[in-house]
Amino acid sequence: MARRPAQSPGVHVITVFALLACSSQLLVDANSWWSLAINPMQRPEMFIIGAQPLCSQLSGLSAGQRKLCQLYQDHMAHIGEGAKTGITECQHQFRHRRWNCSTVDDTSVFGRVMQIGSRETAFTYAISAAGVVHAVSRACREGELSTCGCSRAARPSDLPRDWLWGGCGDNVHYGYRFAREFVDAREREKNHPRGSVEHARTLMNLQNNEAGRQAVYSLASVSCKCHGVSGSCSLKTCWLQLADFRRVGDFLKEKYDGASAMRVGRRGRLELVDQRFNPPAASDLVYTEPSPDYCLHNASTGALGTHGRLCNRTSEGMDGCALMCCGRGYDQFKTTLVTRCHCKFHWCCYVKCKRCTSLVDQFVCK
Repeated sequence: MARRPAQSPGVHVITVFALLACSSQLLVDANSWWSLAINPMQRPEMFIIGAQPLCSQLSGLSAGQRKLCQLYQDHMAHIGEGAKTGITECQHQFRHRRWNCSTVDDTSVFGRVMQIGSRETAFTYAISAAGVVHAVSRACREGELSTCGCSRAARPSDLPRDWLWGGCGDNVHYGYRFAREFVDAREREKNHPRGSVEHARTLMNLQNNEAGRQAVYSLASVSCKCHGVSGSCSLKTCWLQLADFRRVGDFLKEKYDGASAMRVGRRGRLELVDQRFNPPAASDLVYTEPSPDYCLHNASTGALGTHGRLCNRTSEGMDGCALMCCGRGYDQFKTTLVTRCHCKFHWCCYVKCKRCTSLVDQFVCK
C-alpha cells in the first residue's frame, strides 16, 4: 500500500492561484472543469507549447486552472478523461438510487443540484478528483506527459530481497500532487468571509476533493510478474500499480454512506454537527446540508425526480418500486429482451452463440 505524499508541491507542478475576491460569486459556479469530460480534448500531440488561446477557450476553468492549462497543456486531455471516468463511476454506483448522478446539457454538467452541500455533492467532488489522479498517474506510466514518467516510489520494506523492484509503475505520487493543484485551484481562489455559508461550502469541497485523491493513493498496491524457464517463477519483478477504478468507486461509496454532517465553527473551520461522533479523517466525506428526497422534479434544486425510472417490484431496497417511486405507484409493461444463448465452444478457438428473445415484465415509476 502506498503512503500518502507530503503536502509540498512537486518539482514539476507549479502552484498557480489567482486570488479572486468576488463577493457576488455564486456558491457554485455555473461552469465547471467537469465540462472537460463532455467536450473531448485534443490529444497531447496536437497541442502547441505556449498556445494560450486554446486554454482561454476552454469552458469551465477558473483563473488558476487556466494558468495551469497553459503550463501543462498535454495534461488537459487526461484531466478530461479522469472527469469522465469519475462521472461514469458515479452513475454506476448510484444507478439504483433516486439520485442517479444524471448529467445535464450545459457546462455545469450536474446542474443546480450541485448547489446543495449534500452527501451526493460530496461524492461527486470526491469521485471526480479521484478520476483525475487515476488518469494522470496512468498517463505518466504510458509516457504521454512531458513532466513525469514511471513511478519512482521507494522499494517496500517488506518485499522479499530476491525480488526486483522498479518495473514501470503508475506514477500515483505525481498524479496525486498534480490533481491537488488543479482540482483545488478553483476552491482556493475564492475569498468568502470566514464562517459564511459560502466559506463552509469551500471547506467542504476541499475536504471531499482530498478524500477522493487519498482513495486512489491508498488503494494503489504492489504488483509482481514472474520470470523463469517454463513458468518456474525463479525471479519476480514488482512495481506500484493503481487499483481498478471500480474498487475506488466502491470505497468512496462506503465513505458516502458514512459521511459526516458538518458546520462552520467559531474559528471558521468545519466541525461536527453531532459532537458525539469522532471527527472525520482527511479520507472521509463531509456534507453541510441535508439531501433533498429527489422524488419530484424541482427546477430550483435541480432534482430530476423519479418519474419514468425503472424499478424492481420485488426488491425492498432503494431500487424497489416502493422506495424508488416514493409511494406514487408504478406502471407495468412488457418488453423484448435479447440475450446470447446456446453458446458452444468450437475447436480452435472461439465461442459461437445464438440470439434468444423473450418477453419480460418491466416496471416504471408513475
